[in-house]
Amino acid sequence: MQRFVHDYLEASVDNEEDGGRMRWYPWHSAEYRFNHIMNVVELGARIADREGADVDVVRVAALFHDIAKLEADQDVHAEAGAHVAREYLETHGEFPPSFVDRVCAAIEDHSNEGAVDELPLETQCLIEADLLDKVGANGAVLMLLRMGYEARTHMEAGEVVDRVLERGEEKVSLVESDTAESIGYQRLKRVKWLLEWLDTEVPRLDVESPDREE
Repeated sequence: MQRFVHDYLEASVDNEEDGGRMRWYPWHSAEYRFNHIMNVVELGARIADREGADVDVVRVAALFHDIAKLEADQDVHAEAGAHVAREYLETHGEFPPSFVDRVCAAIEDHSNEGAVDELPLETQCLIEADLLDKVGANGAVLMLLRMGYEARTHMEAGEVVDRVLERGEEKVSLVESDTAESIGYQRLKRVKWLLEWLDTEVPRLDVESPDREE
């Protein structure tokens, strides 16, 4: 199943003549997307296990949740991913129809921006895992990598990590389960440590006009 998802993502890139939608940064590549998916599988399983959700439903839904991300527009990638998952599950193995329905429902709703606690527990676990993947050290490294591709000076690192922390706090505020909240706070703490070290070792970029009198 993992191999299918990995190969599907690669094919999504290869089949586009222009090199794929939004592929100018490495984290929009098939390899990055697959890494994100596997992170969400691991996080989702942890949350599901501790919160009493069906771990198998969450793991499979997480594996397929972004499978259409590189070929479909953002607003329809969840529905497209659920379609791919249903087709795969109904033609590989003997998965019960109820299991397939629950997996596909979680995938379809994983981009839901409403109240998480009003959704089935498995969908909630998937959404929380998806939110948390870019919170913490992973999110900070991705943004610092982006700085290099944008030819920005390392003296802007503090500002960039500030933004990572702010966005991370917003994402953690959206989770509902105790498990996801605990994971989120642990990850935010790491970003705060990094920010403290940067402020100690790297001077912030002076944003005043370069034409000011000395």
